[in-house]
Amino acid sequence: MLNVNFSDLMFELKDGAVKHVGPSNASADAKLFDVESAQAREFGDKRVKLVFEDDSGNEVQVALFPEDVRDVVDDVDALEGDSPVFE
Repeated sequence: MLNVNFSDLMFELKDGAVKHVGPSNASADAKLFDVESAQAREFGDKRVKLVFEDDSGNEVQVALFPEDVRDVVDDVDALEGDSPVFE
């Protein structure tokens, strides 16, 4: 299940074209639940792309620099020792 929440974002639909209107202070959150597959691969010369997909074909891609990937790996390692999720 993909959940996307837009904040302060306005679109205009005119003659079949979608156009952003309003101030440029919009933000969004995306959440993907029930992930069926996860991959990591190179993205450009300096980043790693993490790709997550659910069984409905919804996909979220995140491009991170290697130091940020290492931080995520460290967080998962810390959870593994403290969380019942990994039992």
